Formats: sequence, structure tokens, C-alpha cells
Amino acid sequence: MEETVPPAAVATERVRRRSVGPAIRNYIGVIFILAWGLAPFYWMVVTAFRNSEHTFDTTPWPTYLTLDNFRAALSTDKGNDFLGAIVNSLIIGAVTTAVGLLLGVFTAYALARIDFRGKFVVTGIILGASMFPTIALVTPLFQLFGNLGWIGQYQALIIPNISFVLPLTIYTLTSFLADLPWELEEAARIDGASRGQAFRLVIMPLAAPALFTTAILAFIATWNEFMLASLLSTERTEPVTVAIARFAGANSWEQPYAAIMAAGTIVTIPLVIMVLLFQRRIVSGLTAGGVKS
Repeated sequence: MEETVPPAAVATERVRRRSVGPAIRNYIGVIFILAWGLAPFYWMVVTAFRNSEHTFDTTPWPTYLTLDNFRAALSTDKGNDFLGAIVNSLIIGAVTTAVGLLLGVFTAYALARIDFRGKFVVTGIILGASMFPTIALVTPLFQLFGNLGWIGQYQALIIPNISFVLPLTIYTLTSFLADLPWELEEAARIDGASRGQAFRLVIMPLAAPALFTTAILAFIATWNEFMLASLLSTERTEPVTVAIARFAGANSWEQPYAAIMAAGTIVTIPLVIMVLLFQRRIVSGLTAGGVKS
């Protein structure tokens, strides 16, 4: 006698087969995106560890391994001060992130928690500033800072970067603070706390994930900035992006591609490690504002 399969089992098998197809497509898409995004970084690392005589070797795995490219990148014999540029980038990035976060958190709190006339106008101006093309600011900023005698000074690099990271800071924190329950702040006010004390003791601890996320994104954006830094800095204050762009070889017609790849690896790997270590905080900070309490 032929054995009959229960209808419930048949339905379960159909559902399982239907769910396998989308899952496979999702994994294929994720693998493609990872390969597309990480392939340039992988090739940069491979070239950085490859002997300079075989820089253009197309072997897809590491060959002719050497550390000479890193020694060349860190050497000052050819006029390259890469370590000094790293220090400059750290100073510019740290100050920009700190000031941008300080201004951004107060602005975001006002936009999210306080009703005032012209609130949407302020929001629109911030959005417009974030969409303004950087290239259009090069000439006026160069003229302004030239008249002030700031060309080659840290403030000429920090102030524009603050204006660039502020829209990101404000929008990230505004969406988060707007969804925090008002009852927590009101309870603190009822207990005798001022608005400032409620902000410092209640709101700030709850906003820690968003603050952490914003700080990382602002620092990375400042670290990667090149266009304005290439015009407003000198050899004394240039960040790593400018220092790498003007790496010099043994002679005027030789471009040290392997040393440039080594320098790029040095400045990129710490950022990759930081994102991997704090990816949970970054994701929680970016998504926390979209979850209603």
C-alpha cells in the first residue's frame, strides 16, 4: 500500500523550499558587495608587501614579500615626513570630532526637544549645508584664510572640517534624541533637576550609543578629507592624505607606487580594525533612533 504524506508535512516542505531561494540570493548579494568593496583594499595590501620591482605583477595572491615598502614610507630620506603627517591627522581629527560633537549634541537637543519659531528653517539650512559641493568652497576659503594669514595653520584645516561633520552629527543625534521618551526628562525635572542637569544626567547617558557612532563617523570623514587639505596645508601641517599624494621617489620621474600602497595600508588598517571592533555600537547607534519606545 502506498504511504500517504500528511498535508501539513507537504506544506512545511514547500515553505522550506521557498525560503531557501531568497536566502541563497541574499548570501550571493552579500558576497558580491563584500568582494566589490574589499577588493581594492586587498590589492593595496598585497602590493604594499610586494617587492617594488614586481609592483605591477598581476598574481592575485601575495608574492615577492618584503617590508622594504613600509620602511620607505616611514623614511624621511626623500623628504617624506609620514609620521608627522599621521600626528597632524590625529590632531585635526580629534579636535574636529570633539568640537563637532559638542556643537552637534546641543543643536540636536534643541531641534529634537524644544519647540521654537523657525525650527524647520534651521533644519533646512543644515540640510542645505550638507548638500553644498565642497569644490565650490575652495576658492573663497583660500582667499579668506589667506587674508587672515591662516594658510598652513591647523585652524584652516579644522574649521572647514567642523562645518562638514556638523550636519552628519546633528541629523544622527536629532533622530535619536527625538525618539527618547519625554517621561524620563520630565521625571528628572519634577525631582528638582534643571533642564541642564536633566540633559547631562539623563539624556547624555542614554544617547551614548549615538554619540559614539557619530564620533567615529566624524573622525573617519575628517581623516579621509583631501581636497581642502591639499590647498590649505603646508608640509608642517599636512595630513596623511596630502602626504601620501606627494610621496617622492628616488628621482623626479619615478613614482613610488609600492611605498604609496604601504602608506595607504598603514593609515587604513587602523580604521578597519576600529570599525570591526566597534561595529555593534555603530549599528546600534545608527538604528536606535529609528526604534520607537
